[in-house]
Amino acid sequence: MNLLVAVLLFVIGLVLIVKGGDFFVDAASWIAEVSGIPKFIVGATVVSLATTLPEMIVSLLAADKGSVDMAVGNAVGSVTANTGLILGISLVFMAGAAKRKDFFLKSAMLIAAASVLCLASASGSLKVWGSIMLLAIFILFMAENVHSAMGTKGASNENERPPHDGKTVTVNILKFVFGAAGIVIGSDLMVDNATIIASALGVSEGVIAVTIVAVGTSLPELVTTITSIVKKQASLSVGNIIGANIIDLTLILPLCSLVSGKELPVSRQGFAVDMPACLIVTLIALLPMLIKEKFTKFQGAVLLAAYAVYLVVVI
Repeated sequence: MNLLVAVLLFVIGLVLIVKGGDFFVDAASWIAEVSGIPKFIVGATVVSLATTLPEMIVSLLAADKGSVDMAVGNAVGSVTANTGLILGISLVFMAGAAKRKDFFLKSAMLIAAASVLCLASASGSLKVWGSIMLLAIFILFMAENVHSAMGTKGASNENERPPHDGKTVTVNILKFVFGAAGIVIGSDLMVDNATIIASALGVSEGVIAVTIVAVGTSLPELVTTITSIVKKQASLSVGNIIGANIIDLTLILPLCSLVSGKELPVSRQGFAVDMPACLIVTLIALLPMLIKEKFTKFQGAVLLAAYAVYLVVVI
């Protein structure tokens, strides 16, 4: 296939993922609320899971097609991009105080997940015990989300449901269907054409996965971050990135292992470069904040520099 056509199809896939994810999150939230599920539960579970669907579907499809390097590289690379690039941008423009109690547990879970991933992949594949520990962290994360949401639901009327007249029902069902289809079709186009692009350029699938694919599937987080900067909501940006990263590491990779039906092979680049980079940028982002209870512009600059060095090493 012509390289230009492959690039065009890749971009179309990316657009379908981003727009499909937007439709899907809106519709999934509406459906959950209309069904009577309290809004605080919807926000803590449905939305946090739905925003990571691009990474999840891309990695699962890649694993199913035998492109294991892309499956692992996308999940790990998305975390590195979220932290080094997107959080770095956020902190450069919007540093500030951060209460340790608000971030401690989720930060500890993210650091633990990145550490477990490195240790469990030391022999060249993600071990079963590693997958089990990652899933346990995911369950703890979701339980903590619900617990926190229940504690902050305040005096809002949880019985209040969004409009559900005929037109609204039709619009949201269409959003749900086309959003899900956009994510799946877009992911399929990205995986297939990323492989073609990697082959044409003479680079590995792993390199394409941790750069172009990872940044592409992290666009929802980037959009959220830009919106947060404009609205001066630093906590929203940081919280969204930490939550997305935890799900990327603790749910996507164990699911990929189940889809492939065996321990998930990890390439030399994955173990020697991608996973350590993921852990390093996570520590740079979170440890100073937990110690000093604030984010700084310097910290953001260091994250961007670390991500730039990572890209140079990988490419």
